[in-house]
Amino acid sequence: MDLELSGKVAVVTGTSIGIGREIAKVFAAEGMRLVLVARRANLLREVQQEIAATGVPSPLTIAKDLTAPNAHFEIRDEVLAACGHIDILVNNAGGSRPIPVDAPEEAWEEAIALNFTAVRRLTHAFLPTMSERRWGRIINITGTSEPRGLNAAYSAKAAVHAWAKGLSREIGKFGITINSLAPGRIMSEQIVNRINPGDEHRDQFSRDNIPLGYFGEPKDMAYAVAFLASPKARYITGELLAIDGGMRRFAF
Repeated sequence: MDLELSGKVAVVTGTSIGIGREIAKVFAAEGMRLVLVARRANLLREVQQEIAATGVPSPLTIAKDLTAPNAHFEIRDEVLAACGHIDILVNNAGGSRPIPVDAPEEAWEEAIALNFTAVRRLTHAFLPTMSERRWGRIINITGTSEPRGLNAAYSAKAAVHAWAKGLSREIGKFGITINSLAPGRIMSEQIVNRINPGDEHRDQFSRDNIPLGYFGEPKDMAYAVAFLASPKARYITGELLAIDGGMRRFAF
């Protein structure tokens, strides 16, 4: 199926590793013009070189901390100066933040700043140009609605879900859709190093919790993102889709 993405301009955040990196590679294979954003410049260069080695145009990279006060404006200005417009924004940057009940206020503020405020600011920075062109796709990589414990990132991601649903009611008339994808256990730096370290631990977790019986790969997220980014998904907006092998037990 031709997803009709060739030539579209896409900005993807959190592209240095894991899900974001795979989204960038899938987008590149579809012939899109890419802008990759992440904090770690060295890893961004690796992704840039990996994509360019496939024979497609080299992506533009922006090394930026999305929580910096003016990062959203600086990214917007650099993208528009280089590309003229934006068609697709993938808000992938974020991170799990398990915390104790007595966590300091600073821990909550950092988690909300990264996992919600940065997403909202960057999206609203790009909305005027999408609205003017009367077309756009916004895709948020979020998180579970069934937390196993106290995690400040889950609260922030829940805020993204509510914000995105409300925003979908306002921007649909401009041909812009916004959707959220909640990954389950997708193999990534956080999973391997912190959340589910060790093959034996992951195998046991899969048997106990995932109906399909295995952890997902970043490509399982990337393919879903590519579809939602395409004109083929024109009638889907304000939705929350779990990519989790059936792990979610209850309705959203």
